[in-house]
Amino acid sequence: MKLNKFSIKIPKDAGWLLPGLNVKRWFILIITGAVLAAVGLCIITNLRPVYTLIKMIMRLTQTLPPEIIGWFLIGVGALFFFIGWLNTNYSILDVSNERNRHAVLEDLYRRRKLNRGPKIVAIGGGTGLSTMLKGIKKITNNITAIVTVGDDGGSSGKLREELGVLPPGDIRSCIAALADDEDLVTKLFQYRFKDCAGLSGHSFGNLFITAMCAITGNMVNAVQESSKVLSIRGRVLPSTLDDMRLSAEMEDGSIIRGESNIPESGKKIKRLFSEPDNCKPLKEAIIAIHDADLIILGPGSLYTSVIPNLLIKELSKAVNDSNAKKIYVCNIMTQPGETDGFTVSDHIKTLIKHAQYNKIIDAVLVNTELPQELIVPYKDAGSVPVVVDREEIQKLNIEIVQKNLMEDKRFEDGHSDWLV
Repeated sequence: MKLNKFSIKIPKDAGWLLPGLNVKRWFILIITGAVLAAVGLCIITNLRPVYTLIKMIMRLTQTLPPEIIGWFLIGVGALFFFIGWLNTNYSILDVSNERNRHAVLEDLYRRRKLNRGPKIVAIGGGTGLSTMLKGIKKITNNITAIVTVGDDGGSSGKLREELGVLPPGDIRSCIAALADDEDLVTKLFQYRFKDCAGLSGHSFGNLFITAMCAITGNMVNAVQESSKVLSIRGRVLPSTLDDMRLSAEMEDGSIIRGESNIPESGKKIKRLFSEPDNCKPLKEAIIAIHDADLIILGPGSLYTSVIPNLLIKELSKAVNDSNAKKIYVCNIMTQPGETDGFTVSDHIKTLIKHAQYNKIIDAVLVNTELPQELIVPYKDAGSVPVVVDREEIQKLNIEIVQKNLMEDKRFEDGHSDWLV
């Protein structure tokens, strides 16, 4: 049985005795209870089986060493108990074959281990946040994803305008990311309808969350119930329940309204703001930030995924005041219409400027390598690698953490793809 990257060779179901499963304590409790109940029954019925049994054992000790008899009885009793207890559990769980039994044990071990992991709060939106969550869930189950609700494009935008719900798209992606990626229900949640009158462009998950919102009364309850369906690790929270609309003031003084319109304007952004400007954060989000061991900002579109969360004043203050380690995952490439010509320090300064607090970032995570074959297609799309300007970053008193964030994924058919 393989519980992590190291192979642990143990006899089949004996894995239930591994440390960390919180099982052995219940063995002891069950045995103690059974012994006390048996003794009590003997007293009530005036039976003397204990005396008779001890008498028989004393006769045996006259022919065999008592240590051998004692350990033999302990071993046989423990074996019978373990087999009975184990099969009772499997019967209750309705697990019949050996493969599923091992899957149950491995899942239990992983969950127990991950439940003791660090408390991580990830703040952002878009594909950047959901991609990162897929990695974080391998470290801990104590995850809180705080997701922007400023989206007004695509399926989310249509549902927002027609039904008046908060945009579910980024929330749906985060829920799916924290679930089992191989699970059929997760694939269904991410399924997008094509060439269907009235449904074209909508994902099943967006429609599901919207329906849940109508049934449960608000987006928080809808997300909680949707998360239960996929049995996600951690939880996903919208940054606010207010009808947050994003607008940007450009360098030429013009105002662009709507999250989806900002990158398409072709103008340089001076500042981002929300309407209304006094959106209230979820209480659960503030508590999660206060209790966090690590707070992660990004990755994702700087102006339309990360900053919208920091426009919520109480949320920015909570991040600033938190004792957790705070790290910003900087984008590898610039984004046309948002961060053209930006260096790493430009990203950081823009975050601090909009949050209006200086202590929202302790460290920045930057990429160290970029495959040459990726530079050309990105350049054709108007993106270039984000320059790591060390001196400017150090002036901000922010630690630089360097890591290769690109992975060459090889597929069975021989082709490869680069994953961030």
